[in-house]
Amino acid sequence: VSRALAPEVEVLAIQYPGRQDRRQEPLVRDLPELARRVHAVLRPRTDRPLALFGHSMGASLAFEVARLLEHEDGVAPLWLFASGRRAPSQVRDERTHQLDDRGLIADVRRLSGTEGGLLGDDEVLRMILPAIRADYTAAETYRYQPGPPLSMPITAFTGDSDRKATVEEVRAWQEHTTGGFDLHTYAGGHFFLNRHQAAVLDVIRARLATVRAGSRTV
Repeated sequence: VSRALAPEVEVLAIQYPGRQDRRQEPLVRDLPELARRVHAVLRPRTDRPLALFGHSMGASLAFEVARLLEHEDGVAPLWLFASGRRAPSQVRDERTHQLDDRGLIADVRRLSGTEGGLLGDDEVLRMILPAIRADYTAAETYRYQPGPPLSMPITAFTGDSDRKATVEEVRAWQEHTTGGFDLHTYAGGHFFLNRHQAAVLDVIRARLATVRAGSRTV
């Protein structure tokens, strides 16, 4: 992704606690708390233009970070890109995070279908299961707290057969901004990005180019 968007865009990847080189740190199971931590990291970088992208739970996280930046710091990101996630106002009563390991693994595999890659490897899946459960917990217990809409444009991406988010639930992102909205739907489920990464990156590149050109129309 970094190479695909360079040199026009510098990509900063957020590494959650408890993953990879941060695997010794405690996992965070509360999305607002995770948003506060990401916000603290990004605040020193708000002296330059900033756009946010998140997939699945990451989209909700990016939204909450954008709210903190805009409403607490007065710094509105240029754009919010939300992928594979229903709008914050679209609440479901989901409790998959409460299942035992076998039930959680079964749900992950149903969700990924043929697009899950390493999720077919039992050893790998059990190794990352605590992090997966933490993400499920954060995503399923998150509840949107009503507040002013964002001022930046929102672009949403979704798979047309994603059982975690219908197209209409994703379209509801338009309720959370006064800055313009567009929706892009692709064939596939929750992991549609695996097959459509190039197309999604083309949209991101085009949207950010309008900012550089001095127009933020969508």
